[in-house]
Amino acid sequence: MGALPVFRWRLAPDGYATRRQLRAQGLRPGGQEVAAQLERPRRRGREPLVAYLYRVDLAKPVRPMTPARRAALDRANAARRLCPQCRRDAGYVIPPSLGTCVPCAYPDPSPVLRSA
Repeated sequence: MGALPVFRWRLAPDGYATRRQLRAQGLRPGGQEVAAQLERPRRRGREPLVAYLYRVDLAKPVRPMTPARRAALDRANAARRLCPQCRRDAGYVIPPSLGTCVPCAYPDPSPVLRSA
């Protein structure tokens, strides 16, 4: 594979799209290699932001959601809500940075009784 064509931000020719743009059209890359890339310049000598482009004519339709895939997705999302420490449903997706629900990660200090 040779060097990828590089386009400036917002100047890619028709027929190329990012993954998100393909998805918005009901398409997926379908196993094709990256066809080109966009570069968005940044200030102060930092590296440019890069977005990979795929050819729209080689893209395939998104696979339909079957009942089995929906059930598997529901199970996976439920597992992300289950706290491994207290085994309760947190009601939200547990952040990987914490690894547990917020009450388990930051327990309340025991109340101190004060006499007057």
